[in-house]
Amino acid sequence: MVVTVLVAVMLLVLVAATALTLRERFDSQLRQRLLDRAAVATALDDQVEDRDLARRLEGEGVSVVLTTDGDQYREGPLADTVGLAPGEAAGTEDRTEVERGDPLPGPLGGPSPPSLPTPDEGVQESGDLLSVSADLDDGSTVLLLADAGEARATVRQVLVVLVAAALLVLLGTALVVPAVVGRALGPLDRITTVARSITGGDRDRRIRPQDPLTELGRTAAAFDDMLDAVVGAEERATTSEARLRDFVGDAAHELRTPVAGIQATAEHLLRDDPDRAAREAALLTLVRETRRAGRLVDDLLTMARVDRGLDLRRQAIDLVDLVDGVLAARRHAHPVATLRRAGSAASVEADPDRLAQVVGNLVDNALAATGDRGAVDVRVSRAGREVHVDVADDGPGVPEAERERVFERLVRLDARGPGSGLGLPISRGIARAHGGDLVCLPTPVGATGSGATFRLSLPDRTAAGS
Repeated sequence: MVVTVLVAVMLLVLVAATALTLRERFDSQLRQRLLDRAAVATALDDQVEDRDLARRLEGEGVSVVLTTDGDQYREGPLADTVGLAPGEAAGTEDRTEVERGDPLPGPLGGPSPPSLPTPDEGVQESGDLLSVSADLDDGSTVLLLADAGEARATVRQVLVVLVAAALLVLLGTALVVPAVVGRALGPLDRITTVARSITGGDRDRRIRPQDPLTELGRTAAAFDDMLDAVVGAEERATTSEARLRDFVGDAAHELRTPVAGIQATAEHLLRDDPDRAAREAALLTLVRETRRAGRLVDDLLTMARVDRGLDLRRQAIDLVDLVDGVLAARRHAHPVATLRRAGSAASVEADPDRLAQVVGNLVDNALAATGDRGAVDVRVSRAGREVHVDVADDGPGVPEAERERVFERLVRLDARGPGSGLGLPISRGIARAHGGDLVCLPTPVGATGSGATFRLSLPDRTAAGS
């Protein structure tokens, strides 16, 4: 409806402007023709006879009434109507000359105007009749007449044709526009239908526009992309919620064991009042279980910080020095184990405490896998724009199917092991917070046995600076 109304308004303006322009154009041409003939009469006044002058001025729709010394010379159809009484028609006899002394009344038998306009004063208009009068040098007066009715009738015919054409165009617009607009807005209906179906639970519906280059096509394609993102976010949220429930359940299960041990030991001390040796053993068990619960709580808190985003205090670090410090601390606690370091100096931009925590977790896992009696090799190397820290052991290794699963939370390959199953997830989270990663390689690198190799990758500070 809006488009049809706008088209109607534009057609109305077009028809009106065209009609006014044509009428003004035709009237302007007639006025200019009259003024030009008046100028010609002034120029030829003393060169030709009055009768010849009147005949020369007549033509192309211009009639002439020349008055000189009381005589009148009339040329053209309009000249015969000048000076006649109302209702009187001109005869067929020669009316070129009239008797001296007849007044020159106004056009079409009307009253005489008080003064006839000169060419400088412009053209008089009475209905469809245009006239201009000029005083010649010899005292003669020439009256030039032109009928604008025929031109205006032509304008009215053109106006009728334009109105008819405008009505046809408006009718066509009223018939075609709804179909075209309906087809163009078809994707909006599909968007509405898909949106309602998605609200009803059908998350797989999509619009898939046939012409994605149009504006509505791009809108529909963007709507599909938005749906994919929303559905993906919903699936990730559902998966995250499920993982959170599993994590809370696993954490509660892990905490239940040390808490149960603490509770049982405390009740034993209060209820049985054991002797000195039994009391010391119970207290030792109490301390051990308390430490175990404390480590699990610390790991849970660290894991939560990793999920929120760690606050890293970065600085330039020499990885060789950091690895040597970690190995030196472990040598005192594991004197039987063989700890070796190889590789060249490499510099990274990282948090030294967090990075030492990652390397320490990897070395501790390797020592646990070898029973504190095997060999652990740590190798620092550079590869392109990355620095690698490979920690390899000669223990039983990690099965192919478990190499990615070991990075899940609370997963332990040895259920009887001392760990909580959070060391590797925490280490990977710290590595990725630094812009690197932590993976379990499919084949051991630099290990003396068939054990596992874990690779810590970090951005090379030297390469990043260049």
